[in-house]
Amino acid sequence: MDPRALMRSSVALGALACCVLVTSAALALPAASAAQPSVSANWAGYVATRAGAGKGFSSVSGAWRAPTATCASGRETDAAVWVGLGGYSETSRGLEQVGTDADCTSSGTPVYSSWFELLPAEPVNLKLAVHPGDAIVASVTVHHQDVTLRIRDLTTGERFSTTRRSANIDASSADWIVEAPSVCPSSQTCDVLSLTDFGQVSFASATAVSNGHTGAIDDPAWSQTELELQQQTFNAAHGRAGARVVPTKTLTVAAPTPSTAADGAFSVSWQQQALQLERSSPTTLPGFGGGSP
Repeated sequence: MDPRALMRSSVALGALACCVLVTSAALALPAASAAQPSVSANWAGYVATRAGAGKGFSSVSGAWRAPTATCASGRETDAAVWVGLGGYSETSRGLEQVGTDADCTSSGTPVYSSWFELLPAEPVNLKLAVHPGDAIVASVTVHHQDVTLRIRDLTTGERFSTTRRSANIDASSADWIVEAPSVCPSSQTCDVLSLTDFGQVSFASATAVSNGHTGAIDDPAWSQTELELQQQTFNAAHGRAGARVVPTKTLTVAAPTPSTAADGAFSVSWQQQALQLERSSPTTLPGFGGGSP
């Protein structure tokens, strides 16, 4: 079986939903804002939440420029850009999301695609073509058990819309995310994939609707969490026989800038550096289990 085909397996929410993000960044890296962001193994961007029963969201929307994937031969990487509802709560058993991918094959070829996913169902690839630099707008709306997902490429004029019924709707959070997707070889095991060097993704018109109120990320009607993605990569060392060679590690970070109150605009930037100190593994959140086959 093609290892990348595993990305089309259903995500095991029982395993993933347990791992809610609770830690704060403590790295020797410049913070994106005065407040330290929370650390995740697979999500970068912003999440909005409201406390109290019945305080969820009915809709989320956002716009972004499809990023350019920088690829290297011999290394498969993946990056998903999306908007969605749910998936952030420790007790979450669902997530409704729609977005685009910027992936790299093992031969170093970039692959761009669009998709939607209603966890725990498998992700669905769309026929809507995506190119680097395309202006994308997308939204997710829930009404009872119905989920309407829309995505449009303003550059080409192509669009997609569908309404699906789901028994596992989670609307407890609104999400604007760049993600390193996960591969699930079994119902009990999921691994986060290496994040593509996507350069920078700029979001705009990042808004959500809750109890009839529409607001941007920083709206005072809800709370916001800034998420910084961190991935550690172990690099095996090679040297002549008898010589002491110290293995090295690299740290890949996707860090968001502060959001603009007017329309929720922000950017997420990819960067990589040598890792000098041991750090605990950040939490993995449930999310897009897809990618281009």
